[in-house]
Formats: sequence, C-alpha cells, structure tokens
Amino acid sequence: MTLEQGKPIGEAVGEVLWGADYLLWYAEEIRRSNGTIVPSDSLNTRFYLRRRARGVVACITPWNFPNAMLLRKIAPAVAAGNTIVAKPAEETPLSAIKIFEVFHDAGFPAGVLNLVCGEPAPIGDVILESPDVRQISFTGSTAVGRMLAERGGKTLKKVTVELGGVAPFIVFPDADIDVAVSNLMAGKFANQGQSCVAPNRVMVHQDIYDVFLAAATKAVSALRLGHGTGGDFEVGPMISPEAVTRVNAQLEDAKSRGAKVVIGGSLPAGIDPTRWCSPTILTNAHKDSLVTCEETFGPLVAVEAFTSEEELLSSVNASESGLGAYLFTKDLATAHRVSEALEYGMVVINGASFGYVQTPFGGTKGSGDGREGGQDGLLEYQELQYINMNF
Repeated sequence: MTLEQGKPIGEAVGEVLWGADYLLWYAEEIRRSNGTIVPSDSLNTRFYLRRRARGVVACITPWNFPNAMLLRKIAPAVAAGNTIVAKPAEETPLSAIKIFEVFHDAGFPAGVLNLVCGEPAPIGDVILESPDVRQISFTGSTAVGRMLAERGGKTLKKVTVELGGVAPFIVFPDADIDVAVSNLMAGKFANQGQSCVAPNRVMVHQDIYDVFLAAATKAVSALRLGHGTGGDFEVGPMISPEAVTRVNAQLEDAKSRGAKVVIGGSLPAGIDPTRWCSPTILTNAHKDSLVTCEETFGPLVAVEAFTSEEELLSSVNASESGLGAYLFTKDLATAHRVSEALEYGMVVINGASFGYVQTPFGGTKGSGDGREGGQDGLLEYQELQYINMNF
C-alpha cells in the first residue's frame, strides 16, 4: 500500500487493521439482522418482515484508503448474502489484488468475490448497463457520483454514493487549544491530507485566533517529508503529479486573492516538487477562493477567524457539501447546539476521527446519500420483504 499509494508505513499498517475490523464486526453483526412480526387485525393472518440480499453489488472504491474503503463495502455486502464485483481505483489496484488473494486462500467460493481492474469508463459502462447488477456502491468524486446516480436510475439500480466534502474545523474560545491543534494535525495532514473528511476550513474564534495560529504553525513546522517506507516521516508523496498540481493551483488562487502563507508554500531541497506538497497554512483567504469553497485533498489549509456563532453557522452551512465537521469546545450547551445546527452528516466534538466500524459514515447535500459502517451500513445492502400469511 505504501509503495503504490504513498502513505507512511505506520498509517498503512493501521489501515490494514482498520479494514480487518470491518470483516470481524460484520461477521458478528449479521447474526443480529432480525426480521419483524407486525401485529395483525385478524387471528388468521400474520405479517412478517424480513431482510434479504439484493443480488450482485458493484463496489467502486477510491485510491486514498485502498484497503479499508474496499473492505467497508465488501464486508457488509457479503455478510448480507450478496455477490460482489469490485472495481478499485486504477491508481491502487495492487492493494485490492492482495485482498482478493487472501479471500481466495481463505476458501471463498468462486464467483462470490469478483475483481475487475482497469480504466473506469468501459468498466463503468458494463456495470451500469448490466441488468444483473442490482446495486452500485461508490466512493469518490462528486462529479462521478452524480453521473452514476443519474445513469443507474435508468435501470432502477440502488445507487449509494459517498462523495467529497469541505470540512469545517471549528474552535470555540473555551476549547483546549493543545487538543484542537493535535487533532488538526491528525485530521488534516495524515495521508497527505488526501481524505474526504480532512479539515478544509479552520475557523477559530477571534479571542484565541493568534494563540491557536501560533500553536498550529509550530506543529506544522515539525512535520517531516519523505518516502513512506522510511519510517521517520509524517508526510509522504501525493498520489500523482496531477494531485500536486491541483493543490498548488488552490494555493496560487488563494495568494492571488490576498491570502498570506504563514508556513509552507515551498519544498525543502531534495524533495521532488512533482510528487510532494509542502504542509501549508494560509490566513486571510478570501471567502470565494478555491481553498475555502472546494475540497483540497492535500496538506493545505486556511485558518480564519469568526466572531459570532450566527456568522459561523451561516458561513459553513452555505457549503454545497455536507460530509463531516469538527467542533472543539468544553461547553456542553455549545456542543449540542452547534452540532445540531450544522448541516453535515457527521460531527465529531473534541476529536478528529469518524472512521469507526460500528458507526455510520456518510453525508448530506452534495456529499452523497446512504451510509457505510455500523448497522446502517448493513441495511444498505439488504432489501425488505413483506410476507402476508393467511391460514
């Protein structure tokens, strides 16, 4: 995984264990996939509800977490009784191949798990046009997700899409600054910032803005760049030169609109500028700049100040995306009030992780629909059957 995707070896090991957790959890959870008996008005009638497999499920997965994202789909889908056609990202096929080799060696029956690698367009056409494929589960870009939902609807396939996000990272004046900064480092700069829930906009209350910015700048200055196999680095290479170009374009756009580079913006000597991005903090980013409005998918973040809760909510809820949001405060009333007002599918308070196997992962608005993980993730791969028995 490190060799083909770039993340540091420690993160790769953690992802493999995370993916294995999905297999273990759903192997047990399927035992609790209970049906329901609905009360009838007649002594001679019984109403039963049961959940059953949908059939063939196509799982289309991204390159940023090539192990865990694949297993997060396969585990519940197979547990529910479906068969799988998996299409991994063309950038990271080797991780998927290795997973399927393990399944084969474990004795999975032929035809239950099927892997197709290659260019996405022709494979996608076959999946979309096949009457045998009853469901598509996709994680990736918003543009592709919209296309799949539109075309899949023509053959009445169930299409579940988990798309991008522009995650706000909100720090209230009573927050523990050390905790907030530590979680910013974990949430933003792990995996080179290539995560759909990586913080995009860091919004800090004016009263603690300068203190927070100084602490965050110090933390970023300690990040080391290098090859993930080295073991002594926190920031590995980006997935491709195109990814570097995209992040640099956001940086230049922000600077052209008046943003200031506090730290980063250039690479140290000896680091390949076509494969690495410098961990960078910006201030004074214009509200219409790309780094503020679009998903970055890289180690670039804008820090801005807010003065009121109303101003904050108006700004972050104006986003077309609604995947994940982060909130830091010691006040329970603030935590409840603001988290419930945020138009995001997931909110983490005083932390930086959404990816637990037992909890549902997914967004709202332009970030997609459906859920992965937890009991809700199992229900996505089942259909409900109603049986009316008379005797």
